[in-house]
Amino acid sequence: MAEPLTLTSNAAKRIAAIAARQAKPAILRLSVEGGGCSGFQYKFDLADAPDGDDSVSETDGVKLVVDPVSLDLIAGSTVDFVESLGGAAFKVDNPQAAAGCGCGSSFGI
Repeated sequence: MAEPLTLTSNAAKRIAAIAARQAKPAILRLSVEGGGCSGFQYKFDLADAPDGDDSVSETDGVKLVVDPVSLDLIAGSTVDFVESLGGAAFKVDNPQAAAGCGCGSSFGI
C-alpha cells in the first residue's frame, strides 16, 4: 500500500474557492505526466468525481484524488498552496523526487 497523500488546509481552502467559482465539486485531481525539464511534471485539474481505482484523501471537506500510476511516483507527498512575491501556486513536496527544476512543476526520480 502506497503512503497516503496530504492536502494542507491552505490548499483545501484555495481548491474550495476555485471550485465554488466554477460551480464544480471541491475535488482536485493530481496526476503525473512525462515531460517538463526534469522528466515528469505535475498536472492539476478539478474532477467531477473520483474514479473507482483512485486514491482519495480529504482535508476540510475537499478531496485530493490520484490515479494508481501517478500515486507510485508521488506517494507520501504533501500538496500545499503557497503565495509569495513571485506569485501563487500549488506546490507538491514529493519525498521521492531526486531532482527538480527552478519552476517547481517538474521532477525526476
